[in-house]
Amino acid sequence: MARTAGIESFEQKIEKAQMDVVKTKQKYDAAVAKLGDLMDKRDALKRDELVASIMKSSKSYEEILLFLNQKDIQDE
Repeated sequence: MARTAGIESFEQKIEKAQMDVVKTKQKYDAAVAKLGDLMDKRDALKRDELVASIMKSSKSYEEILLFLNQKDIQDE
């Protein structure tokens, strides 16, 4: 009898641990989604800032592209 009670106790502990894992995974997934959303918003703000700076610049489209491409070539 003690053996059956021991197994049932372990089964209950396993079930509780499984439920804890599910809850933790749900929290993790929500945190990852929130992080992704925040990073997307940050990137959008950076793009908007970059476009605004380009629009204010006296440089031509070609000059800006040349500048950006020269930086890439120098890095290699």
